[in-house]
Amino acid sequence: MRRRTFLAAATGTAVAAATPARRSRLGLVDADRFHREYTDLLSDDSRLGGARRIENRAAELAARIQSSLASGGASEHIRRRMYRLASDVTCLAAFGAIDASAPQRARLHLDKALTLAGLARDGESMYRVWDHLMLTSSQRENHAEAAAGAEVMKRSSAARRDPLYASLGHMRHANALARLEQPAESLRALALAEKAFGRAGGEQPPSWIAFYDRAEFDALSSYVWTALGEHERAEFCLHRTLAAIPGDMVRNKALYTAHLSLCQARQGEVELACATGRQAYGMLLSASGSQRTTNTLVRTRQVIEATGTNAPEVVSWIEESRRWT
Repeated sequence: MRRRTFLAAATGTAVAAATPARRSRLGLVDADRFHREYTDLLSDDSRLGGARRIENRAAELAARIQSSLASGGASEHIRRRMYRLASDVTCLAAFGAIDASAPQRARLHLDKALTLAGLARDGESMYRVWDHLMLTSSQRENHAEAAAGAEVMKRSSAARRDPLYASLGHMRHANALARLEQPAESLRALALAEKAFGRAGGEQPPSWIAFYDRAEFDALSSYVWTALGEHERAEFCLHRTLAAIPGDMVRNKALYTAHLSLCQARQGEVELACATGRQAYGMLLSASGSQRTTNTLVRTRQVIEATGTNAPEVVSWIEESRRWT
């Protein structure tokens, strides 16, 4: 009797040891926790721009999300939501690299983001990847590729469903066409962007595209006018942007103030451009990594230097600005 009891106990212990521990199941609590980290990073990015630490934190968060999917069970709904979030976070890392003027590094992030968006089977995430791919093409001066990327955005399911996405696609296309020296086609795309933007509204857009408000529309329009050589119209758009842009978007405020300085320099308003450029640099936080802003100030200095002015205040500004960039 005791022998049978011992064998039964021993067998039960062996079976228990052979049975793997049950995996923890991912749920809404986990997805929400990761999403809160993501929104915190978005907030930091809007203030600081392309700081490498934000890019690295975003890449690390995306890796943790993927690791949680690999080690735990999840429903189809949660799994797709987590893959979408991992794609969005990786796109944020890519945008940090874009703002740091490192398009090749951004491409590495976007290759991963494209795969994750595909696993999520999510059209809006795919759209975001293509938007950032278009920006990397533009930074590399491959404007034909940028125009092709904007075409993908315009024809996406997200653009067909939501006029805000359609508007941004047309706006990106207008910018690329302007740099390809196709003014008529560029202005047609800009008009389509304006028309679609006028139809947008209603539901709160996803956090990543919420930046594309009226202030941003005017800022991106200024890029089109600049590429077309219409610097006065570009300046008008930038003044509208800076009057309307939210105060917490420090990085964008500095960037567009730098572009305003460049517009003023190109119109021969040298002293005013110097003052505006100084204001733009003063807006950047000490931890900022927005190389796009400092690169714009470099171009401003080059335009001012080309005028050959010997005005003491301008010469002083030129020397001062060299320390910024």
